[in-house]
Amino acid sequence: GEPLWKVKLDPGQLSQILNNLCINARDAINDVGNITIETKNVTIDSSYHKLRPFVKEGEYVMFAVTDDGKGMDEHVKSHIFEPFFTTKTIGEGTGLGLSSVYGAVKQNNGFILVYSEPGKGTTFKIYFPRYTGTDETAENNKHAIKKGKGEVVLLVEDETQILEITKKMIENIGYKVLPANNPNEALEIVKIYSGKINLLITDVVMPDMNGLLLARKIKSIYPDLKVIFMSGYTTNVINHEGVIDKEYYYLQKPFDIATLSEKIHQVLGK
Repeated sequence: GEPLWKVKLDPGQLSQILNNLCINARDAINDVGNITIETKNVTIDSSYHKLRPFVKEGEYVMFAVTDDGKGMDEHVKSHIFEPFFTTKTIGEGTGLGLSSVYGAVKQNNGFILVYSEPGKGTTFKIYFPRYTGTDETAENNKHAIKKGKGEVVLLVEDETQILEITKKMIENIGYKVLPANNPNEALEIVKIYSGKINLLITDVVMPDMNGLLLARKIKSIYPDLKVIFMSGYTTNVINHEGVIDKEYYYLQKPFDIATLSEKIHQVLGK
């Protein structure tokens, strides 16, 4: 097909968006099915803008994730981007995946269209504006990334794909990562790991145990441990729920590698 136009967004955020959409598509398929990923250059004119006023005219790169799973009715479709909304049973998910997707797309001046009917599968179409500028900002961001010196980070995230992406991001900026897929696994790592753990980075909302309770349990063993909470939810709501104490730091998903490196650098006091 034709070469895709350039867009301006962090590769880590794009990976998070794609992984969350693929996780959602996988969960919508009950047995055997197909997930299709497509990309295309799209020009939106005034006639389309009249149909969907929230869509600005211009040139976009579109990518779509389609599944042939169970689909959604209008009620579910109207709530899917709300934090903590989920159709899964208790313990299967937090409902933050599509909320994080929506946040990342809006942060990069894009928009999302959703097409779905019960029994006929679902398509998410993501549109990012075409970028026609220079790459000076990207070069500056590379120089802005603050590198670690091999400090040890315990990373806790219950979505496996997000755990793997974040692990690679942290390793790429010079830290050693101990990954855990849930709080109980993290506590086991703390028990058996013989070296020093410098930093805990944990998701806030997880099945079985939230991030604050996990942090308190680990800090009862290592009082000097630094902690960063990460979540797709806003700081105000997290604080309102009493999840984060003032002694801890917060990183809102989705985040790019420069933001991540700056936060770790700040917390470890380099």
